[in-house]
Amino acid sequence: MYRISVDTGGTFTDVLVTDAAGRYTIGKALTTHERIFNGMREALGVAAATLGLTAAELLQQTALFTYGTTRATNATVTGKTARTALLVTEGFPDVLVLREGGRANAHDFTRDFPAPYIPRRFTFEVPGRIRADGSVSRPFGEAAARHVLERLKAKAFEAVAVSFLWSVANPAHEERMGELISEMLPGVPFTLSHRLLPVVREYRRASATAIDASLKPLMQAHLKGLEEDLRASGYRNDILVSTTVGGVMLIDELVCAPIHTVKSGPAMAPVAAATFSAVEELGDNVIVCDTGGTTFDVGLVRDGQLTYSRDTWLGGLWTGHLLGISSVDIRSLGAGGGSIGWLDDGGLLRVGPQSAGSSPGPACYGRGGTAPTVSDAACVLGWFNPDAFLGGRMTLDVEAARRAVGGLAARIGRSIEETAYAMITIASELMIKAIHEVTIAEGVNPRESTIVAGGGAAGINILPIARELGCEQVILPRAASALSAAGMQFADIVKEETATAITTSDRFDFAGATAALAALKARLETFLATLGPEARSRARFEAFAEARYPGQVWQLDTPVPGNAVADADGLAALVAAFHQVHERVFAVTDPGSPVEFVNWKMRLTVALAARAENPAAEGPAGDTPAACATRRCFFEGGIAHETPVYRGADLKPGHHVEGPAIVEEPTTTLVVYPGTAATVSPRGNYLLSFSR
Repeated sequence: MYRISVDTGGTFTDVLVTDAAGRYTIGKALTTHERIFNGMREALGVAAATLGLTAAELLQQTALFTYGTTRATNATVTGKTARTALLVTEGFPDVLVLREGGRANAHDFTRDFPAPYIPRRFTFEVPGRIRADGSVSRPFGEAAARHVLERLKAKAFEAVAVSFLWSVANPAHEERMGELISEMLPGVPFTLSHRLLPVVREYRRASATAIDASLKPLMQAHLKGLEEDLRASGYRNDILVSTTVGGVMLIDELVCAPIHTVKSGPAMAPVAAATFSAVEELGDNVIVCDTGGTTFDVGLVRDGQLTYSRDTWLGGLWTGHLLGISSVDIRSLGAGGGSIGWLDDGGLLRVGPQSAGSSPGPACYGRGGTAPTVSDAACVLGWFNPDAFLGGRMTLDVEAARRAVGGLAARIGRSIEETAYAMITIASELMIKAIHEVTIAEGVNPRESTIVAGGGAAGINILPIARELGCEQVILPRAASALSAAGMQFADIVKEETATAITTSDRFDFAGATAALAALKARLETFLATLGPEARSRARFEAFAEARYPGQVWQLDTPVPGNAVADADGLAALVAAFHQVHERVFAVTDPGSPVEFVNWKMRLTVALAARAENPAAEGPAGDTPAACATRRCFFEGGIAHETPVYRGADLKPGHHVEGPAIVEEPTTTLVVYPGTAATVSPRGNYLLSFSR
């Protein structure tokens, strides 16, 4: 039986199929945004043909199907979500307007204040007030609430978000509001903030609630439609969907809380990166670089563990919208293969964040695109084989790429090749800056980490990026073009629950903390029971406290030793763990200060049935084979080299390729720059290095 994972990005849909021995097969096709399954079916067909099957036969012989998508992310960023109303406590209608955060440049007054996720005119106040201790200050105004719902019905709202003050202390008013919505607006999806994100901080709780509610009509239709298409095509087993915490969940669970699908595809890349680095025995501190057609995503694995954040912004730091929920810490910028080169008002060359996407796509795709993109630049430089793109299923239009880049070159007075190389260099610099933000800014030395590169465009410029960072351990997996899909093959079922119980180490509320952790575990136990009796033997619980020193604004996730704080020894261990985390992140600690604990979190991880690792490739295979061809390629300074071209299928473990060279895989191209080299590892992956 096979396992299939699918990642639908803004430009390409990636399919990765593994057999019982762990061998994988990749299929890739352009994403069809009007109906996702069309592009998915094409990619499935490509992978199936490699295995000697039809797409229907492959699905019928598949034991597990895992799906990841950028659909929720794209809808949130572009505002193409449902018409959503926000219900708030009377007197507090501006929680999304006033937001939280800062400004990248405090003295830049040219930017307008960002608009709220839900327009102010779609915000409605409901009488009633809960105090911080959970007592009722003013009773719930049911008559006024009913009047508000009548207005929502008249205005044809498609979803409702409810976020009342201190509902985390007493949810009675939100619960009653939910009952009224079900009664008066049957069929209209809604989200209650205390169920989705029961933590203090009004903005992030309201923001998460608004995002989740606005996604429900879209993602419920999308996920249910996908399930129908898969069933109609012959698939009969479980469908899992990747989540923002780097795990997977059953599709029915995510239909109820679609916010967990936001950035779920990129969240899988660190899972894959950690696995590939461990397989190659190159350490457990990893920088993952995932370069797709639309974006460049970068994240960290520290000590073999994924890094998480509650400060994930969609659409720009402080100017976008805060996701609020715990998610794998992935930073994204518009610097993918489809990113467009352009000149700013000062005549300087820029790349991104605008992207040509999959339609019309880069000019070289021959689908009507005219803007110069990073992919066009690579095509102009001779790095791509125009007759072998996507395994020969797409012929690239080199002349269209030259026309697109040529228009830009004429405006800056450079040759077409110099302009193309400059575009690649600028995209690389943007990526290096993003890597600095998640490494150096977080106290991590990139020189002491392994880079794992993925995405269809990763092979274009990962070597100059690694050289600039000083990273000497670089892996380009054979499955690089489908890195997120590969991560889904290694992912486990992961679910988190959160609660607020504020206390300090010098006056610690043992009963409150114990009750909060017990309640969280009970909720996760209820979920675990739905997975069947075998799941319990593969289940693991981990508790965390979100803690800080008094006066600090943000908390740090701190592991709770033994998952409990029952006595003074347990508290001492927790405080010591916080000091250790603070030292790691900020390189400073204050042992004499008390520690404030704000929120408590419990994470359930259920390992999926045992998976076979990708087996060692065949080999050793003697001397490196001769190049299958040579091609005129351009590198720094517009200098042309007669460059040997190798087929990836011809390279076996132990084979070594010195740059300049091009290695062509069916779904990606590795550019081995002058002064660099690539060696095939015993697992069949490319280990990249630099000449001394």
